[in-house]
Amino acid sequence: MPGTVEHRHGYSAEKQELEYEYDPNNYSDTVHQLNDDQEFGTVKRDLKSRHLQMIAIGGTIGTGIFLSSGGSVAAAGPLGALISYTIVGTMVFFIVTSLGEMSAYLPLPGAFTTFGARFVDPALGFGLGVGYAFQWIITVTIEVTAAGMILQYWWPDLKMWIPALIFIVLLVGITLLGVKAFGELEYWLSMIKVLTCIVFIIIGILVDTGAVGGRFIGGENWHIDGAPIVGKDARERTINIFTTCVWAFFSFGGTELIGITAGESSNPAKAVPKAIRQTFWRILLFYILSITVIGLCIPWTDPNLLNSVYADVNEAATVAPFTIIFKMANLPGADHAINAVLLTAVLSAGQSSFYASTRTLMAMGREGKMPAIFGRVNSRGVPLYSLAFVTAIASVAFVADVVGTGVVFEWLVNLTGMSALLTWLSISIIHLRFRAAFKAQGRSLSELPYIAPLFPYSCYISIALALMIVFLQGYQAVTADPFEVKGVVAVFVGAPVFFGTILGWKLYHKTKLVPLMEVDLDSGRPNIIRNTYKGGEDQPKLSIWKRILRFVA
Repeated sequence: MPGTVEHRHGYSAEKQELEYEYDPNNYSDTVHQLNDDQEFGTVKRDLKSRHLQMIAIGGTIGTGIFLSSGGSVAAAGPLGALISYTIVGTMVFFIVTSLGEMSAYLPLPGAFTTFGARFVDPALGFGLGVGYAFQWIITVTIEVTAAGMILQYWWPDLKMWIPALIFIVLLVGITLLGVKAFGELEYWLSMIKVLTCIVFIIIGILVDTGAVGGRFIGGENWHIDGAPIVGKDARERTINIFTTCVWAFFSFGGTELIGITAGESSNPAKAVPKAIRQTFWRILLFYILSITVIGLCIPWTDPNLLNSVYADVNEAATVAPFTIIFKMANLPGADHAINAVLLTAVLSAGQSSFYASTRTLMAMGREGKMPAIFGRVNSRGVPLYSLAFVTAIASVAFVADVVGTGVVFEWLVNLTGMSALLTWLSISIIHLRFRAAFKAQGRSLSELPYIAPLFPYSCYISIALALMIVFLQGYQAVTADPFEVKGVVAVFVGAPVFFGTILGWKLYHKTKLVPLMEVDLDSGRPNIIRNTYKGGEDQPKLSIWKRILRFVA
């Protein structure tokens, strides 16, 4: 029939591109889904579009932007920091769009850990799953510890373990309520962080122009000695810019969480693309503009900028760049307001940590990469056994940190640093394989609810930038003064663990690279009902500029 597409499962549909509707009870692999539900229980798709959009916009705004952004300006200068955040923001943007394309098409709880196993090699899926789950489990410990220290700013004599214990109980309780409670709380916590950033940018512009604070600053901090890029010569300035990318990288941590949430979205084909498009504006507004405002209002030589990175969390509110600029505007109680926002960011990161780690373990349990018991969920769709495991490990790590000397916990944190970067790099590689399999199996791009812009160059750029950050982390450790072997090991210790888990699974199970024609593009895929596109056999091919404009609009 003219103007139709013959699909692998025997049905035909006219070429289209408009509306997609999601039926959570109708899968292209129905038998497979029914068996999963009978054995493990049903995952609840209760995340609405507004939840995903706010998670994409503000869910990953954390202490990095509030604190370490100041250190970036101090290390590289106002323009140097802006360039660093732009470089890393570009990488993050492309990684998220890659993940968004795959997650909108296959909205599974395991997201890229499942995609790695399906599209590349089962061993990669295992390595990614173990590394990613462990990364978030350790983050739980970091966040509950930070919560205790933040509260000590108001109550100095408060024992840190008391609020930490309360936070763990609170976070476990929220998780037990189900994904709808997670989405709703994350929506409002993200709203607080988003509004804080917007107010900060507006106040910063008013301070810079002299509308508040009583003094016009303009661009003078870009013209003081050493600015706008710190360094004695071109070589040193370049090094400072690219080494600052490492700090910027950690500020963007958790951006990939949108892929995990797609597995419990009520309408992923619509909600995921809409949420992914918000990423462009989040990077521009909350990171790039915030760094610009800090560089304009505060001289790079201000010692508080560097102190904001290395200060204890319970002291950070007094030296955070946001606090400094609010004080420049003569706003009373700025330190208390920022401390409250930091507490909000920690609570948000804590519940995201529980969500990401439990859902990753759940997916691995269902795929046979972890004990099957981890894949079981209760009537609320909560993976109870995964939650119990995450809580136990996080609690042990917390006790080791508080009771011990902190050495064990320090190395656990070091293990997660490289894991996060290798996860991002892997997403781009997986996306390349996904598209290669899509093409090899004769699929049309019109089947994709969302198409990542600038593919495949976006993946190539992301991979190159990720490798650059790995190199720069090593360069910083090797050139540190004084040089310490411990510092070099701390940077790279996560790599052998990551690749070791992949190799171990590969050797034990004798897995191989999945042939493109055997890549599973259907199991668990929701049934997509498409409206008719009234134009020829294929979607009209847009120019690269129209594609960009269409994406960000």
